[in-house]
Amino acid sequence: MNLIYKGKTKDVYDHGDGTVLLKFKDDMTGKDGVFDPGENQVGLTVAGMGRQNLLLTDFFYKLLEKHGIRTHFISSDIDRAEMVVRACRPFGYGLEVIYRNYAVGSFLRRYGLYATEMMPLPDYVEFTIKDDKRQDPLITQDALIVLGILTADEYLILVDQTRKIARLLTSFMKEKGLDLIDIKFEFGKTRDGEIVLMDEISSGSMRVYQNGKKLEPEQVSKIILAA
Repeated sequence: MNLIYKGKTKDVYDHGDGTVLLKFKDDMTGKDGVFDPGENQVGLTVAGMGRQNLLLTDFFYKLLEKHGIRTHFISSDIDRAEMVVRACRPFGYGLEVIYRNYAVGSFLRRYGLYATEMMPLPDYVEFTIKDDKRQDPLITQDALIVLGILTADEYLILVDQTRKIARLLTSFMKEKGLDLIDIKFEFGKTRDGEIVLMDEISSGSMRVYQNGKKLEPEQVSKIILAA
């Protein structure tokens, strides 16, 4: 296998047959030892977190499959913390789509003149470009189109898919007594041009509260995977 990308929380290997292997790490994004899904740097390492993140990703991808939502997922090996997926081409150099149910984190830091903490944000979707040097800046619809990162149609597809997936996950978590505050997704194009969800859906890519209190990623995984 050829290493094609060394990421913060995963390494990516090319099988050479149209499939790719994702190797999950124990590293998590954050700052000064505190987990933050909105950070663009490794902030802490928790033993076993890679396996835990894959367990949750495997669980959610299978849940989405049951609801007819297409993804790049093929199979996973939990013990090795590895997932095999269809090869996908990212949009631009990488694009993150964030769905927010409530105002916290970077949203509050940007718009604190108008927003209040935990203010509801009905069906809110925003895009950031993956660019460590510029701290993953927010990007508008017009900029995405004029820079050739997305077409107008692709933008609408990503927003629609993000809302559909996030609503499903929000509802599922509500049944577990959890509040999904925000979550980030990545999408890509398969070799035949299909736009699908890719990367992970783990507790490391979302904020979750229970009874008004923020949960650590390990707590989120434990509650969801308990049943």
